[in-house]
Amino acid sequence: MITAPYLVRPSRISMAGRGLFLAAPVPRGRVIVAPSGVEHTLSVARLLATPDHPHSDSAIRWFEDTVVVSPEPHDEKYINHSFEPTGLWHLGFIFALADLPAGTELTIDYRHLLAPGLPAEFRDSVTDQAVVGLPWEDSLRMTTRALAELLQPARR
Repeated sequence: MITAPYLVRPSRISMAGRGLFLAAPVPRGRVIVAPSGVEHTLSVARLLATPDHPHSDSAIRWFEDTVVVSPEPHDEKYINHSFEPTGLWHLGFIFALADLPAGTELTIDYRHLLAPGLPAEFRDSVTDQAVVGLPWEDSLRMTTRALAELLQPARR
């Protein structure tokens, strides 16, 4: 569920297709996307063992070795990858990493969504680096630290 007003329009990211853009300002630390409608999960091993699995292109790692699949398309699919994202993905939630003005394209680091060691079918558009899924423990450690820092009161 996307909790902020948004628009889907052509992405500013090279070859990304469409992107999800904020239609109103979003303050730092606010939840922009929250998990909803989780209908089906399966193991990464099962997904990878079935190359033509009907949900292989919609599966997103949720926790440990479990992916969530969404048989119905949602507008969250328009959130693109960036190594310098505007949103922090943590356990299915996406938080604003800064005060985001209206018109900001919402991006996240896909390394947290992909199965460990699994490369994306594209390279990062800015750095040309491969986008490869992180081990669960590393992803959880990184996003937990980032969320803790994000939620600290502003220092004056």
